[in-house]
Amino acid sequence: MMLARRALLALPFLPVAARAQEAPYPDRPVTIVNPWPAGGSSDSVTRILAQRLGVELGQPVVVENRPGATGTLGHAYVARARPDGYTLLLGTNSTYGIAPHLVPNIPYDSERAFTGISLVAKSPQLLCVHPSLPARSLEELLALARTQPDKLSFATSGIGGTSHMATEMLLAMGGISMLHVPYRGGGPAAQALLAGEVQVTFIDAITALPFIAAGQIRPLGVSTRQRTPLAPEVPTLAESGLPEFESSTDFAFMAVAGTPDAVVRRLYAATRASLANAEVRGKLESAGLLVLGEPPEAFEAYAKAESAKWGRVIRERNIRAP
Repeated sequence: MMLARRALLALPFLPVAARAQEAPYPDRPVTIVNPWPAGGSSDSVTRILAQRLGVELGQPVVVENRPGATGTLGHAYVARARPDGYTLLLGTNSTYGIAPHLVPNIPYDSERAFTGISLVAKSPQLLCVHPSLPARSLEELLALARTQPDKLSFATSGIGGTSHMATEMLLAMGGISMLHVPYRGGGPAAQALLAGEVQVTFIDAITALPFIAAGQIRPLGVSTRQRTPLAPEVPTLAESGLPEFESSTDFAFMAVAGTPDAVVRRLYAATRASLANAEVRGKLESAGLLVLGEPPEAFEAYAKAESAKWGRVIRERNIRAP
């Protein structure tokens, strides 16, 4: 009789445990870490996406900025998180494709620490100058720089950032030299150009376009093979005399390696739905981004190709981390 009573007492707990194990994802708020400062293109993309993701997932999605060390501090933070889908990452190719070749002793395995959810979007970069600089075309900028080696200065989002890599391409292909002034993200680099602290900067379209419209900076060229429809009068650098030039800032949504496949697929479905939303897509496209939403299985091959491309640039330009 006592054994029967104990068995009956235990029965109510079995379904509760089973339900706890099978709780649908997500059942609490989700955090997306942006490894760059507020105000830059990565921050804008993260916040636009997070707002709609919260609707699609049925839980609040919080954005947390953790900048520093070319994005690797934020990546390291996420790499240490539980692989449960509640701490995610919105990274750029400057970190997952470039930093492994440049930053010594990264505290995570760049090839194995994360799993891709989706390549979300690409942003063309605009080569911009301060209005005080007497250069209104790429040709004029190159000519001016050749007469003043290392006198003109250029800002970047940090050593190894996509703006830095794009400028290193420009210096090599144009046969010029300028002074590098690294900042802690695209936002601070853009502010440095606005203030006249530097004369030249590659800026992601999502950040540059409002300043261009206000006449605060002057665009000389687009980094991608196609012109941006939001500034169709600005030629590409490829058509302006550097036919092999191509660069962009690419945004990827990632989770910690080991995150259950069902959770990754749920996040990808929510991402695709978010990017298909007219308001979200409109905001991203109005900022000059190419919206992608590629699936998880496409991310690994893409990341390897980016790594190979920028690894060559780093070796050929002999770029070193400080």
